[in-house]
Amino acid sequence: MLMEGSILARAVSDAQDRLLEADEPLAGLQERCGGELPGTIAVPELLELVRKARRYGFRLARAVSAHDGGDVITAWVEVEPQGLGEGCQIVVRNWQAAPAPVEDAASVERRRTMIDRHLAELSAQLDADQRVLAVLSESTELAAVAAAMGAGFGQHWTEFLPPEKVTHKQPLHWRLLDGSRVVVPGSRRTWRVSLVPHMRPGFDPAGFELLLVSETPSVAARAAREPMEPMLRRSLVGHDLAPVLRQPISRIIANAETIRTRLAGPLPDAYAEYAGEIAGAGKLLLGLLEDLADLEVVETEGFTTAPDRVDLSELARQAAGILNVRAQEKAIVIEAPHLSETLPAVAEYRRVLQVLLNLIGNAIRYSPEGSHIWIRLESAGDRARITVADQGPGLSSEQQGKIFEKFERLGRSGDGGSGLGLYISRSLARAMGGDLLVDSAPGQGARFILDVPADPDA
Repeated sequence: MLMEGSILARAVSDAQDRLLEADEPLAGLQERCGGELPGTIAVPELLELVRKARRYGFRLARAVSAHDGGDVITAWVEVEPQGLGEGCQIVVRNWQAAPAPVEDAASVERRRTMIDRHLAELSAQLDADQRVLAVLSESTELAAVAAAMGAGFGQHWTEFLPPEKVTHKQPLHWRLLDGSRVVVPGSRRTWRVSLVPHMRPGFDPAGFELLLVSETPSVAARAAREPMEPMLRRSLVGHDLAPVLRQPISRIIANAETIRTRLAGPLPDAYAEYAGEIAGAGKLLLGLLEDLADLEVVETEGFTTAPDRVDLSELARQAAGILNVRAQEKAIVIEAPHLSETLPAVAEYRRVLQVLLNLIGNAIRYSPEGSHIWIRLESAGDRARITVADQGPGLSSEQQGKIFEKFERLGRSGDGGSGLGLYISRSLARAMGGDLLVDSAPGQGARFILDVPADPDA
C-alpha cells in the first residue's frame, strides 16, 4: 500500500505505461514535456520508474527529476503496481523547482570541439600561420581535395577550401575563419570548418587542427577501386562495412555527446549519464571499426607505404600537440622534442603520425596521473629512431614477447582497446622499411622505439 501523509498529486497509468489521469502539477508537467492525457508518460525518469515497478511487481519510490522550461523539477514519487498485466498508482509527495544550471562558455566550446571531431570527414594539422602540415580523410567525396592538400603542404588551407562570401585578402585571423562555410569542389553538400588552436599559456597558438564538417549526412558510397579477386578479400570490414558504418556511428556519438553535455537544452544528471554511456560505447565501437579496417589494409598482400621525406621531430611535436588535452586530463606532461631539433627520415608522413599517436595514446592510457612521457630522437647511421617512454607499470619479458601479437591486451579487458593498435603499428613500421620495438621492465615504465630509414640526402 502507498504511504499515508501529505500528497500533492495522484495519477494512474495502464499496462502500456500510458498516463490515464493525473492531478496538477503532474498533469501540467506531462503536457509541457510533450505528452498528452491520456498518453504515454512523457517525463523520462517517471516512465522508467513506472516500467520497473510494473515489470518487477513491487512498489518503488525515489526522487524524479525533469526539466520544465528554465527550471529543474525534483519530486518524490511512489509507484505501486496494481497486479499482473495492469497499470500502476502514482503518488507525488514533494515538488521543488530550481533554476537549471548554465554551463560556462569554455565548457560549451570544449564540447563543440569534441562533437566536431566525431563528425569531421576530413581533418588537417596546420602550423601557426594556418599552413597545411598533414591531412587525413577516408571520404571518397573528399578524395580530390584531400589529395590536393596532401600535395600542397606549406600552403594556406584556404587555397584548397575557399571560404564562402569572404572577400578579404588571406590569411585572415583564425577566429574570423573558425566556423565559416567553405566551398568543396565537386560536392553539393554544405560544409564548414572548425579551427581548434593548439594553445600554450601566454603565447599565440602554436598550430591548429582543422575539422571539415558537413551539416548534411553523406550518402554512403563504396570507395572507387579495382575489382578484387575473391581469394584476396580477407573480410568485408575495410572494403564495404567501414565506409558505411563510420558515418552513422559518428553521428550516434555526436548526438549522445550533445545530450550529455546539455548543448541541446537542460537535462537531469541521470539522463546525461545515460547519454555518456552511449557515447562511450559508440567510441569503443568506432575505434574497433577503425582498427579492423586498418588490420585488413596492412594484411593485404603487397601492401606498401608511400615514402616521404619527413622530419621525425616535427611529427613528434604534432602528435604530442594532438594528444596534449587528453594528457592534461590526467595531469600528465608530454615532453616533446625542442623546436630546434630535427631528425630527417624517409617514411610515409601520415603512417608515422598514426604510429606515434598510438604509442603516445597508449602511454597516456597506462601511465599514472601526474607522471611524465618523454619523446626522444636518435640518429644511428642509416636509421632514424624516435622513442616514446612513460612511467607506467612496465612490462615483463613474457609480456614484451606478446604485446605485438594480434588482439593481445595482456589481460586488460576493461581498457577499451581492441588489442590491434601495436600489431598494426609494427606492421606499418615494417612496411616503411623499419621496425617497432619495446624495452621495459616491471615497475620501470616502457620505452617503444620506432625505427625508420634515415634520409641519406639530408
